[in-house]
Formats: sequence, structure tokens, C-alpha cells
Amino acid sequence: MNSYKKFEIRKRDPDPKSVALLVIDIQNHFESITRPILPALNSTIDLCRRSSVPVLFTRHCHKSPADNSMLYEWWNGEIIIDGTPDSQLIPDLHRSDSDSVILKNTYSAFRETGLEERLKEMGVEEVIVSGVMTNLCCETTARDAFVRGFRVFFSTDATATSSSELHEATLKNMAFGFAYLVDCNTLQHSFSKSNN
Repeated sequence: MNSYKKFEIRKRDPDPKSVALLVIDIQNHFESITRPILPALNSTIDLCRRSSVPVLFTRHCHKSPADNSMLYEWWNGEIIIDGTPDSQLIPDLHRSDSDSVILKNTYSAFRETGLEERLKEMGVEEVIVSGVMTNLCCETTARDAFVRGFRVFFSTDATATSSSELHEATLKNMAFGFAYLVDCNTLQHSFSKSNN
């Protein structure tokens, strides 16, 4: 039997010495999607900080409709313009002024942002993906990280999207071919083992 025909959820612990947390697009524009996962997301951020895991945030925004005309077309002109309240990170997010915020204008946090180079300079070989939307920016960033050679961990409880069906579909795709699934509890257990 071919191995791809047997689907199993793979288990692995992230290495706090070589992993970074990516917090994708927790902006006012997505506040209604973000609100239910904010406690788990902030707990994930806090867990990473206590284990000296770097935390990097992204903001999805456009200078104008021409900044990414395909997204403008796809979403019927509803894009996030930089400088508007919608483009800002939500105030309740556990972020400090010294944290890096990467600006992006498409689904992947790696496209023309310098993120890959920054992570490699930091010695990062693994990423934990969290944020919104599970099936768009989080999934695309996770896939992109995987094809660039990063080991990917994908949060099940610190990601969200517009429906549970889309969220679950992405988790299945991630577990099948791209990422190890994690949540606050598994991260806490993993990091506490590493600290002992």
C-alpha cells in the first residue's frame, strides 16, 4: 500500500531553540473572526515569550487598489487600505512595541516581505502559524513556509476563519501534507519538556 493512502495525524514537538511564532493579520478588519480565538492566541503568544520563542506579527494592507489588483478583483474591491482603522492590529493583542510587524499585500507572509531572510538570520528552522484567516493567509503562509524548507506547526485553536467547515478543511489539508497540528495545551507541554 502506498504511504499517501494511509492518512495519519503526525506528532512532533517544536524546538523552542529554532522555532518562531507567526501571528497572521490580527487586525480590526477581522475583529469578529478573531474575538473567539483571542484568549487562545494570547496564551500562545505568552507561552512562546516565556520560552524565548520569537514572535512576529503581520498586517495585511494595501496602499491602493493597484497594490494587488487580483485581490481587489477577487474581493469586489473590499481590501484593507493601510492607514485606516481596519488596517491596525487589534488593541487586545498581546504585542509589545518592540515586536516586528511585517506588512504584506497578499495571502502569503513570505511574498516580497523579507520574512524568509529574517527568519534565517535569526536561525529559525520551524514556524508556528497562528492568526486569521485559517483557509487564506494562514494556510497560504504555512504552505509557503513548507515549500521553503521550514518545518511547520499549525495552531488549531489560535486560528480562525469565517466558518467551521473552512477551518476544518484547512486543518485536514495541513495535517495531510504540510504541518504538525498544535494547540495551547500541546505547546505548553512541549515547551515545559524542553525547559526541564
